[in-house]
Amino acid sequence: MAQGRESSSSYCRLVLVVFLCVVVFAQGKEVAGGGGGGGATVAAEDSRLWPVGDSAGWTFGVLGWPNYKPFKAGDVLLFSYQPGAHNVVQVSLTQYGMCEVPGNATVWSSGDDRVTLERGMSFFICGFPGHCQNGMKIAVTAR
Repeated sequence: MAQGRESSSSYCRLVLVVFLCVVVFAQGKEVAGGGGGGGATVAAEDSRLWPVGDSAGWTFGVLGWPNYKPFKAGDVLLFSYQPGAHNVVQVSLTQYGMCEVPGNATVWSSGDDRVTLERGMSFFICGFPGHCQNGMKIAVTAR
């Protein structure tokens, strides 16, 4: 009788392990590609172009622009502005909060800058003196 219980217990453990593997695998596919297959790479046809600041472009007052937008990894942010008037600097969370431009930062300055989002949080500021402090910065979270 003890052997029957052990074998039943082993069977239950096996079923539980298989079930958990299926759940973890299904969640991984959903996070990586929306369930459409393809892992972490986002196909070009699935990406979206987001003009930062909409029709106003990359300017003062864009701080709240990303709110409630469904950004995904692979989407492209388009920063439009007059070259020489602004730039775009990708920074860390701490640098974003302090409006600090580190010496090794990635800086765009063409006025027609396209940045492809990676999964997670990304932080962008204008590196011109006083611009970030006056709300020219955005924080974007891409799924």
